[in-house]
Amino acid sequence: MYAKKSLGQHFLNSPSALSAIVEAGQITKDDIILEVGPGTGTLTNELISRAKKIIAIEADHILVTQLHERFATAIREGKLYIVEGDILEVDTNTFFTKEESYKVIANIPYYITGAIIKKFLSAQLQPKQMVLLIQKEVAERIIAKDNKESILSLSVKIYGEARYIQTVKSGAFTPPPKVDSAIISIENISRNNFTDISEELFFSLIKKGFSSKRKMLKNNIGADFATFEVCGINKKARAEDLTLSQWLCLAAHTS
Repeated sequence: MYAKKSLGQHFLNSPSALSAIVEAGQITKDDIILEVGPGTGTLTNELISRAKKIIAIEADHILVTQLHERFATAIREGKLYIVEGDILEVDTNTFFTKEESYKVIANIPYYITGAIIKKFLSAQLQPKQMVLLIQKEVAERIIAKDNKESILSLSVKIYGEARYIQTVKSGAFTPPPKVDSAIISIENISRNNFTDISEELFFSLIKKGFSSKRKMLKNNIGADFATFEVCGINKKARAEDLTLSQWLCLAAHTS
């Protein structure tokens, strides 16, 4: 199958990586799965045999046609629904009711990783878990492997708990990307951290904090040292040094 560079297509062909994704998803017969970019259907095939229902969103018309042919039986039985469209433009809230929970499991294009994560974590109807195959470097930033936070890592941690599952070498894909990938799982997704502060305030604050990464946080956000003391923040701290709980404390003391 010819991969389209414009869509960031790299088709996963590693049985061990597929097994790791499925295992991380802890899929049961009651699960509803939303898959982004099913491509040739390699992961889709694994999901269908384990879950209650799969909703697969694919932007490539040629692949959509092939998926309909390959999974005709599953589609006819109501186990698989294929939606043709750009994941960033499709309103995924319409696929579920408030009473339904779902998981996002996918090998996603590198170039829209941040946008996809933001879309689902901030969605009106959030998934209860996301298992994603993404660029290794981005996965390491999300879990703050070097113990330095970023807007990306905080934007994930404010909604859920991120785990690095395993590295997937570039040779596991056709065509192989120029860098290695990694499987991550974001679990226990909720808005519990926004009981006392608004999402808008929190994200406005961290964007200010990281506006000049090399400067001390105090100079970026203009908070007084009394607030820093209350929140247990070093006066010379930079934005990347603060934990999520310290950012939440700052937000709670910001009018």
